[in-house]
Amino acid sequence: NKLKQEKPGHSDQMASHIKSLYRPVSCGLARLSSHNVVLTANRFTPPAFPAVANGLLSRRRNNDDVGRVGLATSCANLSPLADKYKTQKEKEDDDNKKKSGKKKMVYQALGVGVLVGAVLGYQNSQANKNKQIANESNVKEYLLAEKPPEFKVARSITSDNDRSGLKVTLFQYQTCPFCCKARAFLDYFGVNYDVIEVNSVLRTQMKWSKYKKVPVVVIEYKDKILQINDSSVIVSALFSKLADPDSNLEQIMDCYPTIRFVEADGTEKADIQNRYFLMYNEAKVNRTKEDIVEERRWRRWADDTLVHTLSPNVYRTPTEALETFQWFDQAGNWPNLFSVWERYLVIYVGALAMWLIGKRLKKRHGIKDDARESLYDSCNHWMKGLKKKGTPYMGGANPNLADLAVFGVLSAIEGCEAFSDARKHTNIGSWFDRMKEAVGKRRGQLDL
Repeated sequence: NKLKQEKPGHSDQMASHIKSLYRPVSCGLARLSSHNVVLTANRFTPPAFPAVANGLLSRRRNNDDVGRVGLATSCANLSPLADKYKTQKEKEDDDNKKKSGKKKMVYQALGVGVLVGAVLGYQNSQANKNKQIANESNVKEYLLAEKPPEFKVARSITSDNDRSGLKVTLFQYQTCPFCCKARAFLDYFGVNYDVIEVNSVLRTQMKWSKYKKVPVVVIEYKDKILQINDSSVIVSALFSKLADPDSNLEQIMDCYPTIRFVEADGTEKADIQNRYFLMYNEAKVNRTKEDIVEERRWRRWADDTLVHTLSPNVYRTPTEALETFQWFDQAGNWPNLFSVWERYLVIYVGALAMWLIGKRLKKRHGIKDDARESLYDSCNHWMKGLKKKGTPYMGGANPNLADLAVFGVLSAIEGCEAFSDARKHTNIGSWFDRMKEAVGKRRGQLDL
């Protein structure tokens, strides 16, 4: 090494520092003769080691000892070659630290989202609590006293062959399985409708209603405004009307009364009766009793079993829950419907909330420790029933309401990793693809 000394008396001391710094055993360096180290009273710059020049060695100045150099860090940290000599355990520890840091950032983002969401949600609920317009009568709760407020229409679904004569507005979450089920029904039978996308955290678009869940369908029928709640009732009531065009929709809705009761713990509950029953003149529909009963059984299974396998699968971890909501953001076209802060509120608060809910639902509904196995079991159960039927669809040559219910529920997770895995490990994909084509082409119009 070459030394350029500007102050007498420091050469030996500085050479000693350099010798200890570039010790071959510590740094894993075989030769140092090729590195030109220039040392002055005010500068220490080894050109081949820019880390030193960037401050990894600090200069400590005293009044009488200007040229003394202090070692700021270990030699192993100074050399870019040091990583090559780390043990496997050290590399694994470094990877674990990086993963831990990413998880910490996710948790912090979710925590901030929850706090902001709670404050804004409370403020909105207080501002809108006196604006409900639902009919107070317990006789016909489905009748509204006036139209709901005007909201931005996310999209309008139209068909030239719509023969329903109804003006339908669907309040929904784009990827809610129950909303997907209602939408699959409307699309398959070619019913024209407008979509109002509801903010799933603030629920601004549902402040007018006493019933806060989605989907909700609002129908302008003659001189009345009807509100139909619950996806199964929406399907049953509207199919009854479509199957018998001369029937009265108001009379059909009278067949689905809401029964309220109080449980032992004091919680008030409400249940809609007959939600899976069809109310039409059997003389106008060519179906056997056995066929109708089987359809009803599978529709109930979709609501009571299949749907409960979804959340534990798409919200297994905070990271997977966040990725799911980011896909919801794209599938629901949220950038064009909600402001930036609303979108991020829904994504982060929704992801955290559904991760927590998913863990509770897993225990409540007896989902296996490996949630994927429960999803596969449900898909296999449906396909086994279809194989026993021996037809392309559960409805035979064409889909029935059971096909539409199962397809609607599964379409809610179509863009998620969970459904990709289900396609790989079960035979659900072939039937799902046939259903997607039939719904997309509105083939149900031909059945009416």
